[in-house]
This record gives sequence, structure tokens and C-alpha cells, in this order.
Amino acid sequence: MADAASNDLAAALAEVLSADVVTDVVRLSGGASRDTFRFVADGRELILQRQRSGDVRDMGIEASVVRAVGVAGAPVAQLVASSAAASALGSAYMIMTAVEGETIARKILRDDQFAHAREVLPAQLGAALAQVHTVATGRLTALAMLDQVNQYREVLDQLGQPHPTFELVFKWLEANRPPARPPVLVHGDFRLGNIIVGQEGLRAVLDWELAHLGDPMEDLGWLCVKAWRFGSRLPVAGVGEYDQLFAAYEAAGGGAVDPDVVRWWEVLGTLKWGIMCIGQANTHIIGAVRSHELAAIGRRVCENEYDLFLALEGRW
Repeated sequence: MADAASNDLAAALAEVLSADVVTDVVRLSGGASRDTFRFVADGRELILQRQRSGDVRDMGIEASVVRAVGVAGAPVAQLVASSAAASALGSAYMIMTAVEGETIARKILRDDQFAHAREVLPAQLGAALAQVHTVATGRLTALAMLDQVNQYREVLDQLGQPHPTFELVFKWLEANRPPARPPVLVHGDFRLGNIIVGQEGLRAVLDWELAHLGDPMEDLGWLCVKAWRFGSRLPVAGVGEYDQLFAAYEAAGGGAVDPDVVRWWEVLGTLKWGIMCIGQANTHIIGAVRSHELAAIGRRVCENEYDLFLALEGRW
């Protein structure tokens, strides 16, 4: 950050935290919805996530989820402060303790220093999801609960692009819907890239903005979507086998796992990601956000179509 901007942000952080000294303000990322910074307040390493203009989600809901998950003992950074209003920081924000570790999937899957982590992650991820899914939701009444088949049916219709493969999969999903289960807290984007990993394995789960109420098998299925294996042959986040994940989930109190139900959610997850790829590329095409990255993501639509054919044939 430029010195002036860094000094202004440091002063604002000191105000909202009632801190004497805020130093070492460093921008970590600038995504479509969040600006993320690392800083030191009175000797404590912290992370700021500040909502960007145009993001209409209520950050206060996410903060309440992070707080509830932390109270339940699931691996998450401690929430230090938050506001759904602008305050001195200019927009809604969350401030959390900094957790050291790696988030880049390529490094987690390939670097020698994470060899042991790769061995233990399948069980750790299963246990973490069991903890998340048993979080008391009585105070999380603002969380949405949507029929995702209908939701993404509407999204694809609004995009106005014909994709016969996706139409076939929508029919399969409707014909094979699993029985409804009592809703629980669902992370909504549980995968490599949204967790912090150290040499000993899982340290924290990040990015709770898509949390909602739903079927707990959704998180297990999304974790196994082929795109989130990042080229590995192993189905669980590129690091493990299904039975490792399922056994750890059940042993940690997450309840019985039906592999066929997880497969249904895995198919839906692949369909969702394919439709998201269309949407992200369309954001570039219509000029809303000009981005080579968004344009390139559009090329991945056909990958998901191919993966869906494999899935329906039971060959992935």
C-alpha cells in the first residue's frame, strides 16, 4: 500500500480496536468482494477483511457464523471485531487473529514440506466438517436455506446459453434426489484454497461468506468435486480416498454417510461450478469487469461437462 493509504488504514484500525499502535499494514489480496490486509495491533498479528463496494451480502451474518463455529471448537480463526456498518473503516468488516500456514492448493498438493499433511488431511477434513455440522443454529436465523437445483436452474436460464449436458444433469438430479434431512450449518465452499494448512495438517477453515442451512452431505460432496482435486487422482480434495473422509466424519459425530447421497451432491457441485464458470466469463464478456482471469475461467465450462458425463457413467 502507498504510505498515506497505509497510515490512514492503520489509524482507522486503531480506532475500531481501541489499539495504541497499529503497524505493518500489508494488503494480501483484492478480490471481487473483499479486501484483505494483515497488520499488527499492539503486538498482535491480525487479519482485516473489508467488504468492497457492490457486494450486497450482510457481513454481519458471516461474522455470527465465524463466532458460532469458534465457540463450537471447530478450526477457525478467532473473531476479534466486526461490523456490518461502515464505521471508521469505510465499509463492513471482520478482524480475526492471523493463522500461519499455506492456502495455495498447488503447494499443499506438491511441496515436500506438506507430505505429512497430505496423509492426515482427509481425516482432519472429515472431523472438521462433523464439528461444523453440529454447530447450534438457534441464533443463526438469518442464514438462507435454498433449493440449489432450482437456484442454479434459474441462474442458467438467466444466462441464456444453451448447454445440453447441463440439461441432462438437471434431469438426473431431479430423478435421483436424496431424501430431505434436517438442515444444519453448511460451509458452502469447503475445499482446498479455503483452508490453512501447516506441516501437521489443517489449521483453520476460511471464507464463510457462503455459509447457509442445508444438507450436511453438500459439504462432503463439494470437497470431492473434481475441479478441487487440482489434477490429483485422489477424490477427496486431491489428498485422500472417500472411505477416509467418511470414516473420520462418522467417528467425529457427524452421523452416517451414504456414499450415493454424497455422489449426488458431488454431481450437483460439478454442475454448479460449470454454471459459475459461464457466469464469471460472462462478467468479462459484457464488460462489467474486464479480466483475463475471468475470461479464462470460461474455458473450463467444457471440462465440467466432460466430468459430468464421467460422473453419470460412474467413471470418475
